[in-house]
Amino acid sequence: MATFPSITPTYGQQKRSAPLTRTIRFADGYEHRILFGLAAHQNPKVYNFTFEVSETDADTIEGFLDSRANDSASFTFTPPGEGFTKTGTYSQSGTTVTITITSHGVAVGDELTIDYTSGSATDGTFLVASVTDSNVFTVTAAASATNSGNVSITLSGASQFVCENWSKSIPYNNRATVQATFREVFEP
Repeated sequence: MATFPSITPTYGQQKRSAPLTRTIRFADGYEHRILFGLAAHQNPKVYNFTFEVSETDADTIEGFLDSRANDSASFTFTPPGEGFTKTGTYSQSGTTVTITITSHGVAVGDELTIDYTSGSATDGTFLVASVTDSNVFTVTAAASATNSGNVSITLSGASQFVCENWSKSIPYNNRATVQATFREVFEP
């Protein structure tokens, strides 16, 4: 699996969401909405990026995208502003770990890297099991224990993308602009 080169897009990116829903409307005005796919895959994102870079960086981007077009493979990319690290507290009872972080911003199914900075809980990568409210959520530990302390969580923000179209212009000597549309895909 390839990773997009570490070249940052120019400020002003656009992000669109397109939830995978089907709507059935009945004559009496009743409407039924159905979500398709797995819960974590029902709202793919589409990003429009502009890279205003040197010609060398533009050639790197173009070469990378050409290679993905040739092998039809997705690539890993972290859109600017999509990941975060936050700190708070936790308490573990049995295998349920309850984490309290003000305005945590996570959803059920998010994959988090958790570092228990105090107490004796085991660090690792966990899926969010439930969200109680905007400040409290739970994960499931591998082993039963009773612990509490401080915690740091990281949501990477990296996803798999494909780029089906892009353009490159060279407005000035040794400067180039690459415009590309990245569509989030879900693969095993």
